[in-house]
Amino acid sequence: MAQEFVNSKIQPGKVVVFIKPTCPYCKKTQELLGQLPFKQGVLEFLDITDTSDTNEIQDYLLQLTGARMVPRVFLGKDCIGGCSDLVNTQQNGELLKRLKEIGELQ
Repeated sequence: MAQEFVNSKIQPGKVVVFIKPTCPYCKKTQELLGQLPFKQGVLEFLDITDTSDTNEIQDYLLQLTGARMVPRVFLGKDCIGGCSDLVNTQQNGELLKRLKEIGELQ
């Protein structure tokens, strides 16, 4: 079930972030991404504590991305990592470049 849930969410044309609402790094990620001019419906934050499969989701994220911690940020089907990875890609200009390339910004 966890694998199906995650796979159904990560798809081309979307930015999906798996989060826990009490995580300070998740909040920072939400703030950073919330400042960008995404097209309607492109950006989605998924609270994995809303399900009884939280541990299974994190285990599958480990298989998929090499880390089970949140946040896990996906640009389309590509995981760019967690909060510090997102901040690094934003600071070096790579984040905006990639988002423009895949047409996810207004």
